[in-house]
Amino acid sequence: MATVRLEKICALLKRELSVIFQQNMKTMFGDVMITVTNVRISPDMGVAKVYLSFFLPEKKEYSITQVKEQAAHIRKLLGDSIAKQIRKIPELHFYLDDSLDYFEEINRLLKKK
Repeated sequence: MATVRLEKICALLKRELSVIFQQNMKTMFGDVMITVTNVRISPDMGVAKVYLSFFLPEKKEYSITQVKEQAAHIRKLLGDSIAKQIRKIPELHFYLDDSLDYFEEINRLLKKK
């Protein structure tokens, strides 16, 4: 069960990572639009699981590998922006959020009937 503190930290990380991706998207990842859909943090605040959604479906796998390669740089940018609010910047693990694809598939299947 997540505490109020962990939920606030997750919201802060989501907001700041969204800003980082928005500001650095062109230079780091080209023409791919990245959305931070969810952030889950471990109880000890050492690891944050960041779920990302990509606008261009044909470049999802390539884009997530690029983000994973840039994880250390993204963590540094995150540390620069929230260093006064959090004592320890969590290690970032990025995952592909496919919930929108799942929703579209269910919707397509329901329309067939």
